[in-house]
Amino acid sequence: MQLLEEAKSLDLNISQACEQGLKSAIASIRAQQWLAENRSSLEASRQYVEENGLPLADYRNF
Repeated sequence: MQLLEEAKSLDLNISQACEQGLKSAIASIRAQQWLAENRSSLEASRQYVEENGLPLADYRNF
């Protein structure tokens, strides 16, 4: 309850803060899920680059 009291004393829009917190938590979980679902593809890509170098590396100017 201390957080709620402090938020009220600062005239914080509590529902807006909650919405922002939920958006952040949802985005974080979705990112973790995406990484878990695509881990094998990412690993295969990393392994390919380790073994063969970057595709089109000969054409890079930097």
